[in-house]
Amino acid sequence: MDGIGSTSRQRRSPELVRRPNAAKRHLQQRQQEADFNDRKVIASTYFSIGAFLVLACLTVSLLILPLVLPPLPPPPSLLLWLPVALLILLIVLAFMPTDVKSMASSYL
Repeated sequence: MDGIGSTSRQRRSPELVRRPNAAKRHLQQRQQEADFNDRKVIASTYFSIGAFLVLACLTVSLLILPLVLPPLPPPPSLLLWLPVALLILLIVLAFMPTDVKSMASSYL
């Protein structure tokens, strides 16, 4: 029995030594594949080549056109109050109380 036990221990000990290294390599390989796939997914879904070109042309035009075009006259004074009115409306809507009973929801 000791002979069988000692050979089985000898067979198991190299596996135990190799297993953590193999597991580390496997995890590192998976992480590298995941990182590559994440970069590939982000690059392919976030901006297409056409969208990138449109954004680049828009950026260049916003930088060049103000230097080339003559200055514009100021807008009418009534139009200047539009952002102020929108801000006031949003503040009123943000602090307006809501009636929870009249809201339609399935979890109440």
